[in-house]
Amino acid sequence: MERAVAVIDIGMTNKKVAVYGPDLKPLASESRVFAPFMVEGIPAHDLAGMEDWFLDRLAEFGKKYPIRSITVTTHGATMVCVGADGLPSAPCIQYTHEPGLDFQQEFYALAGDPVELQAVTGTPVLSALINPAKGLFFVSKRFPGQWKGTRLILGLPSYWGYRFTGCAGAEGTYVANHSYLWDWKKDDYSSVTDALGARAWFPTPLRKSWDSLGTISGEVARRTGLSHETIVTMGIHDSNASLLPHLAKRGDRGFVLNSTGTWCVLMHPQKRYQFAQGELGKVVFFNRSAYLEPIKTAIFLGGMEYEAWTAPIAKAAGSTGVAGPAPAATPALGTSTEGFERLFSGKDTFILPEVVPGSGQFPGSRPRAIEARQSYGLAEITAGTAKPAFLADRSMATAALDASLVIQTLVALRRAGLEDGMDVITEGGFRKNGEYNTLLAAALPHNSCYLTDIAEATSFGAAMCGMAALEEKDPSALSGRFDVEYRPVQPMEGVAGFEAYRAAWQSQVDSGMGTKGDRE
Repeated sequence: MERAVAVIDIGMTNKKVAVYGPDLKPLASESRVFAPFMVEGIPAHDLAGMEDWFLDRLAEFGKKYPIRSITVTTHGATMVCVGADGLPSAPCIQYTHEPGLDFQQEFYALAGDPVELQAVTGTPVLSALINPAKGLFFVSKRFPGQWKGTRLILGLPSYWGYRFTGCAGAEGTYVANHSYLWDWKKDDYSSVTDALGARAWFPTPLRKSWDSLGTISGEVARRTGLSHETIVTMGIHDSNASLLPHLAKRGDRGFVLNSTGTWCVLMHPQKRYQFAQGELGKVVFFNRSAYLEPIKTAIFLGGMEYEAWTAPIAKAAGSTGVAGPAPAATPALGTSTEGFERLFSGKDTFILPEVVPGSGQFPGSRPRAIEARQSYGLAEITAGTAKPAFLADRSMATAALDASLVIQTLVALRRAGLEDGMDVITEGGFRKNGEYNTLLAAALPHNSCYLTDIAEATSFGAAMCGMAALEEKDPSALSGRFDVEYRPVQPMEGVAGFEAYRAAWQSQVDSGMGTKGDRE
C-alpha cells in the first residue's frame, strides 16, 4: 500500500480517528468521548484536549499505515474564534447552550426579521445556539474582551485544518449550514456578518470539501512523524459527508436521504435555491453539498427523542439496560404489529415532541405523553412523578414512539421536497428499527424506501474527500471503488388506521400549543 487517508470524525459526544486505504476500506479506528468543560457555568468544547489526542492517534496510526492525507468532518453549528497567536481567542461554546428568550430577541433585533433572513440565508429559527451566528453573538456579549482579540472565525472543520497546516480557509458545507452567515442570493457573506462586525474575520472564497488546504506544518510533522507532504483537505460537515457517497453513485437523481442519528437530517439535492410557497417560517433550510450545490434540508432530534423515551418505557415495562448510550444506534425495542393495531384503533394514546423545544418540525410542542385525554410531561415521567399506564405495555408504548418518529419524519420529508416517485434512503441508527422503517414505507405508497449498508457513512464520505484530494480527482471518480446496497423496505402489512391516528396526533400537538400547529 502506497498511501492511506486519515479521517478525524468529530461528533458531539464521540470523537474518532480512522484510517482508510486506497480502496476506501477501513483499516483502523479509535474513538474517545470528551466531556464538555464549564466556562462560567457554560458548556464549551475541550479543543486543547482533543488536539493532543488527535495528534497522538495520528502518530500511532502513522507508524502502521502510509498516511498521506487528512480530512476532518464535524458536527455542525460550531464556529471557532482564533486570535493572532493562532489559538482560540474565546471559549468554543456548545450549541446546545440556551441563553434564554431575552438573548434570542436581542439577536434578531441586531440581525433582522427572521423570515426575511430565512429567504436570503436559507436559515430557519432554531433554538439554543444552533444557528452559528447566535453562537458568535453570544461570545461577543459574554466574552467581549476575548471577542475583540479575534482575528479569524473558522468553521470547526476549517479550524482543525488551520491547526494542522497554519492555513486559513472556508468550505461551503459548513459556512452555509443554517448559520445566518451566508447570503445565497449575493453568493457572499451575509448582512449578519456585518451586523456582528466580523466580516473581515471570515476567509474567502468558499472552497470545495476535497480541495487541499495545504500540507501539515513542521510542528505537526515532528509531533506525528508524518511526511511534510501530507495534505489536509478543507474538511466537510458531517451530514454532507454522509450524503457524498450517494451523490457519487446516483448523481442528483430524485432521492431524499434520511440520515439518522442524534439528529435526523432529511436532505434533498436540488439545482436551484428556492423555497416553496408557505415554507418561510418553517424549519426547512438549504445547505450546500460538497459540490456547492443546494441541498434542501429539514431536521429534528429523532435519535434524542428515541433515547429520551426508551428509558422510561423500559423502566415502566420492568426492563433494564435497553437504552444504550448511542441514541439512535439502539435497536428497536421489539414493537409488534399487534401494538400498532391497538394504538391506531384507540387513537387516544400518543407520544409527542420536542425534547429540545424549537429544534424540529413542531416548534412550540412540549414533550409529553397523552393517554385517554390525560397529559403527562416527559420531565415528570422521567422523574417518576407521572406514570401513564400505557408505558408499562411495552408493545403499545414502543408503537407510540415509532409512530411519533415516523410522523415527524414524514413532515420533514415533505419539507425537504419529497415528491411522488422519489426514493427515500435511510441510513444510520434508525436502519436497525424495523418497525419504524416498515411503517414509514407503508405511509409512503408512492415512494420506494431503501436502507443502505454504508458503515460509518460520515467517516466514509470524509475518506472520499481525502482520497480525491490525494489523487486530484472529483469524488465521483471514486464511485467504482465501492458498492452501496440499497435494500428495499417492505411496507408494514395488516395495520389500518395510520392516517386517522396521524390526524389525531396532530390535533394533540395543536391543542398543546394552544394554536394551529406547524403542519406539513
